[in-house]
Amino acid sequence: MSWHPQYRSSKFRHVYGKAAGKEKCYDCVPITLNVHDNHFCAVNPNFIAVVTECAGGGAFLVIPIKQTGKLDPHYPKVCGHKGNVLDIKWNPFNDFVIASCSEDSTVKIWDIPNELLKRNITSPKKELLGHARRVGLIEWHPTAHNILFSSGYDYKIMIWNLDVKEAVIKDPVKILDAHTDVVLSMSFNTDGSLLATACRDRKIRVIDPRAGTVLQEANYRSHRVNKVLFLGNMEKLFSTGTSRWNNRQIALWDQNDLSVPLLEEDLDGSSGLLFPIYDSDTHMLYVVGKGDGNIRYYEISPEKPYLNYLMEYRSLLPQKGIGMMPKRGLDVSACEIFRFYKLIPTKSLIEPISMIVPRRSESYQEDIYPLTAAAQPALTAQQWLSGVNKGPLLVSLRPGSGAVSSQPQFLEPESLMETTDVSQQPVWGGRMPLEDKQKPREIEDDRKQLKVQEKLPETEQMCLSNSFDIFECPPPKTENELLQMFYRQQEEIRRLRELVNQRDVQIKQLELELRNRCTDTGSY
Repeated sequence: MSWHPQYRSSKFRHVYGKAAGKEKCYDCVPITLNVHDNHFCAVNPNFIAVVTECAGGGAFLVIPIKQTGKLDPHYPKVCGHKGNVLDIKWNPFNDFVIASCSEDSTVKIWDIPNELLKRNITSPKKELLGHARRVGLIEWHPTAHNILFSSGYDYKIMIWNLDVKEAVIKDPVKILDAHTDVVLSMSFNTDGSLLATACRDRKIRVIDPRAGTVLQEANYRSHRVNKVLFLGNMEKLFSTGTSRWNNRQIALWDQNDLSVPLLEEDLDGSSGLLFPIYDSDTHMLYVVGKGDGNIRYYEISPEKPYLNYLMEYRSLLPQKGIGMMPKRGLDVSACEIFRFYKLIPTKSLIEPISMIVPRRSESYQEDIYPLTAAAQPALTAQQWLSGVNKGPLLVSLRPGSGAVSSQPQFLEPESLMETTDVSQQPVWGGRMPLEDKQKPREIEDDRKQLKVQEKLPETEQMCLSNSFDIFECPPPKTENELLQMFYRQQEEIRRLRELVNQRDVQIKQLELELRNRCTDTGSY
């Protein structure tokens, strides 16, 4: 069992799950009865797509995200497959394009109109023909535009380039045939340069998808893996599966050494599959049980004990599948850090579940919403196929903000000094406390001091406000160095704000004591 400390400092220690009310659920949805181990649901800020039952082939529903309540039984479907639909995924860079795969051994790309559907969609935008048997998994590349991976029961993973004019594509750009059995799970690292797979032969593999070579392979027999997941840039893998005694089990692995897991823990004796879902922004890991109503969530740390248990959301209604809203679709005013869409086939219901950080303030909370992946691709398909790697473009979730490039901009010392100026830090913008609003004179004094500092010689300006010198710490040359500097500045500003608030409290206490003494002396 993993070690759970009694007290641990964390912003997400008190995160709780909140189910939506009946009026915000999707009712009378004919959810599929297929027993395939997939999510069966895909969500973006505009639509929710759900695999459904359909006579004479496979189909799925595409419902506008705001169209809650009871669904019309004659609501149009997307029904172009000849077999059951096994997986659906929205394009991460286009909210109106969705991919689906089916038992008919095809993958289809669909254009969804920006309006309410009035009739069935039967003609796909593109059709991918290459697999000899049914296709069970599809995944979009996280940073490259129009690159799609598909995995079939022919034990092959195919890489497709959709940046072509042909409506029917028969030749994938690459075929990965490193597996000896059915691939159960696929996961990319942050920049999409590595692919982790879980196979029915109980092995975890880390593959270079462009070269087609297996970089690491796990032969650990006491953990029968079902799902595997890259944990962002932490160079770790997380897997769910079963132990030798058929207990549901989770395991944590070093990406560069898959011989023995770093951590292994039995959860319970249930038979349902465990879906792992990782939020790289908050470093929170969610483990969703298929066939039960529980969602366990943990916080990942780079040092031991690695996996810190937070809490568990419990419900009496079992879930068959789950959908996840991208971060750009969350309600930041309610401090919502994640949102699930739970498929409940026993009630034909889709129930949104919001994971919320309890905060009293209604303003934007910068500390729980770091820069997140934007809806723009960082690379073209041809750039990625030629060997270029690039992290996702980043965007702030603050209302009204724009996209931020993940590529570091090499700043001159003077411009670096300007970006680290306290008056221009994004942490201050939009989050001015009530005490600051009530003290305009003090704000004006601070601005005067800043103007005086701007008039200082250049040699004195080189000393930065966040405790490091530009000569001792040169400008960042990599994305990680830039992010580290950014987080260091945020932490320093947070500490300074706490000091200022403590000083304000002390001043008020002294003023109150002085007033009490004056009243005491006046009474005599």
